[in-house]
Amino acid sequence: MNETIICAVGNVATQPVYRELASGASARFRLAVTSRYWDRERNLWADGHTNFFTVWANRQLAANVAASLNVGDPVVVQGRLKVRTDVHEGQNRTSADLDATAVGHDLARGTSAFRRAARPEPGAAAVHRQPEPDWESPHPGPAASALAAPGSAHPGSRQGAQAVAVT
Repeated sequence: MNETIICAVGNVATQPVYRELASGASARFRLAVTSRYWDRERNLWADGHTNFFTVWANRQLAANVAASLNVGDPVVVQGRLKVRTDVHEGQNRTSADLDATAVGHDLARGTSAFRRAARPEPGAAAVHRQPEPDWESPHPGPAASALAAPGSAHPGSRQGAQAVAVT
């Protein structure tokens, strides 16, 4: 299948709009992508042309976009580029849409706190999972000591894993 997959880095220009449709959840927002260049005469970075894209997200990505993004957030969007030409009131108009496959905050320009989306798991009550170890604790917990012992029979441990001391 021939598609144009692009990665756009820019800022959220409009608040995401979330809709529940017959085909599933959908969200859209406008993305502003402004090029920057070094202006030798003024000896500083300057803004170039701004391109605007309508970003479309579907299903779980739509719910996560609506819950996570706000106007002005720096983001990275990967998706399929779709360019359309329409005639509106006698004028030709060209628009560019991105059918998003991935959207995330641009960590080169700030920090973000990730929260995994809650998903119902079939038979979740029957499955017992080990708690995640406290990786920031200065004292290794039982999970860390089990990882340090190769061949350990601790459930969920990797055979032959080695502990790494952080100083």
